[in-house]
Amino acid sequence: MIRHTVRIKNRAGLHTRPAAGLVKMVTPFNCEFTIERDGFRINARSIIGVMTLAAEQGAELFLEFDGPDEAAAAEAIVAYIERGFDEEV
Repeated sequence: MIRHTVRIKNRAGLHTRPAAGLVKMVTPFNCEFTIERDGFRINARSIIGVMTLAAEQGAELFLEFDGPDEAAAAEAIVAYIERGFDEEV
């Protein structure tokens, strides 16, 4: 199991486009991926779940990866979030 803590950097936060990108990015990986915010934990393979986080700029998220390719998934997802979802930060 791998855990990471990240902060949302982009101005618009975790809105529809980056949420969809996050879900799409994790699809090829064979691991469980959950995100927790303020005690609320969601399955990050669900766009509805990701959207319910309502994570604005500066929000702290706790990511958890568990499975055969957890390291590769964690590396890709953490990098995407730290790049501000490839949007203007």
